[in-house]
This record gives sequence, C-alpha cells and structure tokens, in this order.
Amino acid sequence: MHPKTYIAHFDLDSFFYSVEVLNDPSLAGKAVIVGGSRDRGVVTTCSYEARKFGVHSAMPMKKAVQLCPHAILLRGTHKQYSKFSNWVTDIIAAKAPKFQKASIDEFYLDLTGMDKFFDPFQWTIDLRQEIIDTTKLPISFGLASNKLVAKIATDEAKPNGYLFIQHGKEKDFLAPLPVKKIPGVGGHTLSILNEMGIENIGDILELQKDELELRLGKWGLELWNKAQGLHYGSVSEWHEAKSISTENTFENNTADTEFLLSELVRMTEKVAFELRQDEKLAGCIAVKIRYPNFETTSKQTTIDYTFRDDELIPVAMELFHQLYKKGKPVRLLGVRLTDFTNITVQGNLFDDVSRKVNLYKAIDNIKLKYGKNFLNKARTIK
Repeated sequence: MHPKTYIAHFDLDSFFYSVEVLNDPSLAGKAVIVGGSRDRGVVTTCSYEARKFGVHSAMPMKKAVQLCPHAILLRGTHKQYSKFSNWVTDIIAAKAPKFQKASIDEFYLDLTGMDKFFDPFQWTIDLRQEIIDTTKLPISFGLASNKLVAKIATDEAKPNGYLFIQHGKEKDFLAPLPVKKIPGVGGHTLSILNEMGIENIGDILELQKDELELRLGKWGLELWNKAQGLHYGSVSEWHEAKSISTENTFENNTADTEFLLSELVRMTEKVAFELRQDEKLAGCIAVKIRYPNFETTSKQTTIDYTFRDDELIPVAMELFHQLYKKGKPVRLLGVRLTDFTNITVQGNLFDDVSRKVNLYKAIDNIKLKYGKNFLNKARTIK
C-alpha cells in the first residue's frame, strides 16, 4: 500500500513589494508598482492596492501607470531580493525532508511519510510561522496530494493564508473555481473553452476526454486530467547553485558519537576539496542533523574566508556539538559551505608560499590523479 502523498506549495506574497516595505515601512498599504522603466519596462510585482486597478505582474509598465497613475513606482533592490530568498531557502532546507525551489519566491515541499510522526498540516503551519517570525515576510501555502492542487490552493489562500485540500476532496475543491485557475490556461485556451460553454473547472468534469482532445489536442487530455485534480509531477530535489554540500543518510540510525564525528570530518574534507577545485573560498559553514522521526535541525556560522580542511573541520565539529542531542540516534548528517568568493579576490591565500598551502596543493594533485578517496584524514578510517 502506497503512503499518502503530502505536497506543500509555499509562495512569498508579492515578494518584491514585501521586501520594499521592510526597507521602507511607509510604503505599506499604498499602491506600489515594482518593475523596469516607465516607458519600456514590465511590472515585476505590485501591491494588492495596485492590483485593484487591474495591474499585474508581466504587464508593460506603461499600461500599469495608465491603470493606476497615482502608484509609487520602484525599480527594485535586487540584492535584497536575493538575500531574503536565500534566507527563506535556508529555513526550508533545514526543516523539509525534500524540497524544490521553483523560483525566487516559490517552493514545493514533499512531506510524504511524515504523517507517521507529525500532522503534516500542523507541521507546515509551524514552518510558515517560523519563516514569518524570522524574515517578517508574508507567505501563503497550499497543502494537497500533488503539486497542481497545492499550487491552486496557495492562490486561493492568498493573501498571507493557508489551505489544506484533504485527500479525496480535490474535485470538490476545484469544481467551483474559474477554469483560468488551472496553470497553463491562457487567453487562447480560455476563449475556446468559453465557446464550448466551459466557465468553471467543474464544467470540464461533465465532458468526455475525447471532446477536449478534439478541440485542444494533447493539451485537452492534460487539461481533463488537471480538472480531475490529477497530477504526477514530482518534487525535484533542489541544489543551491551557490553552495557545496554533502549529506549521508545512514543505513542504520546511529548514536555512536565517534562514528558521527568521523563522518563529519570525511564530509568536510570532501566539500573542501570540491571548493578548492572550483577555486573558491567559503565564508559560511553549516551542519545538518536529521533524527529518525524526521526532526531536522541545522546550524551555520560565518567564518574567515578559507578553503582549508584544518580550518573548516573544527568549526563543523563545534556546530555538531551545539546541535546534537546526546544519545539520540541520527538518521542523516550533512555539511554545507556557502557565501563564496573567488580565490582571486583573496589572492594572497593561493599566492602564499607557506608549507600549509603547498601541502594542500600536493594533496589535491594526488587526489586528482588517483581518486578523491586516495588520501583521507586518519580519523575517517574505519
């Protein structure tokens, strides 16, 4: 018997506008449009006050200004957007068993299997609240049996709310909604559906597959399935482009501290080697621990920029000791390096002719020639 699937969809409400309000609280409650130039740019996002006038994302700025001439126009602070997006990503990565970052402000979480230990709905509510408390950003989520229904539920939960569509209730939830709520239904498809007398998703349920296929081809079949609340897309594991990480899920849960520390040393060596091959220095290191009941915790700290094992390993071990609940078996252990800079920026570290730097060069050359595991620290030998 397959376990029930639980997919959560998180969306940071009017993300760019919300960040601008945090930077300038006087913008709260006002008609604000964020985007490019007035004449040739497009709308990135806007406040709900501006949406009341028909403004929406991807609209030409020129038209948006015509619809809402009193709006405050902002070009946007892109560096801040990345900072807040990464902040939310780190919170989710520390808690969720599996997640996909679909865009700068949108995430899918696969919580399947967690119902053995937690109520997935309450767990998701708690995670949302943690994000709000930490970042002060509004965030909505939908929880359902698949990505499609979860995403539509999120849209219905906005602004700054949440909604759980229980298993078997997908059709009941979708039926009264306008057909344009289905992702992928654009103006052309909508006009054809309206010609067929289809206004709401429930109207599709009264048709045979063949009728939609005749009018819309393969997209008609896909649309019919979506109207049933059927979707089989999986949550693709997300890997942060600007990080180097490694995780190990143990075959048998273990509370052997010496074993865990030796694994931590091995993994830190591994990510440090990859860091040097990318000719990067890291300014932040994180350790992640997951217990058998899916409880997950992580801790990170900033460090002086480095690529050296002997500087990274002690910090990783200290983070482990701060995190680890002594005597409790561990299911997964992970190490992640972030906040990179090019070695050329700190060129003296590679130009330094000290014995330590030359030693790392020699070790890496041997690993490249004979394999990454040819040389390892003594502590990692089992």
